[in-house]
Amino acid sequence: MAKIKLSKKSSRIDMTAMCDMAFLLLSFFIMTATAKVPEALPVETPASTVQTKLPEENLATLTIGKEKVFFGVTGRETRAETLKRMGDKYKIQFSDAEQKKFSLIDGFGVDIRNMKKLIEMPNEQRMKEGVQPGIPFDSINNQLADWVKTAREVAKDMDGKDLDIAIKGDAKEEYPTVKKVLDILQKQSKNNFFLVTGLRSDDF
Repeated sequence: MAKIKLSKKSSRIDMTAMCDMAFLLLSFFIMTATAKVPEALPVETPASTVQTKLPEENLATLTIGKEKVFFGVTGRETRAETLKRMGDKYKIQFSDAEQKKFSLIDGFGVDIRNMKKLIEMPNEQRMKEGVQPGIPFDSINNQLADWVKTAREVAKDMDGKDLDIAIKGDAKEEYPTVKKVLDILQKQSKNNFFLVTGLRSDDF
C-alpha cells in the first residue's frame, strides 16, 4: 500500500506587521512623552502617599534647598508682566527682548539687580551649580516677598483670580529656611498652599 505524502508547510512567519506595530508604538511614546525640565536648584522632595495633582496653570512654585529659595510662575505672559512690574518697583528697566527671554525661564534664584546678566546667559550656563545664589529673603532685603506679591497681583489682573502657591522643599532642608518662607506667605494672608512631595507606597 502506497504511503501518502504530506505536503510540507513553510515554518517562516512574516514579522512585517509586528515590526510596523512596534515602530508605531515607539513613535507614539516618544512624541507624547514629556521631557523633564532642567532645574536650577535640584531638590529631593520628601516622600508621601498623598496623590494631589498640582494645577498646570496659575501656579507659583517656591523651591527651597541648601538655604536658598528659587521662584517660578507658570504662564509666559504672567512671567513677563511680573518682571516688568518688579523692574518698576526696583527702578530697573527691562527691555521687551529681555522680558521675552525671561518668560522662557521656568525658575530663577538671583537678586533682581543681577537679573539682566542671568537673562543673557545661555540656558546650560544658567543651570550650572553655584551660578544662582538664591533670591534674597531677609528682613532688610526681602525680594522674595515682592516677587510673590507682584506675581499674585499680576494673576488677579490678568486672570481675575489669586495665584496658587506650591512649596517644593528638599527633604534635608533645615526648618528655619522653610519657616521664613511660610512667614512671607502668612504676612500676605496666603495660608493655603501645596506641598510638593515624592510618591511612596503605602507599605514604605
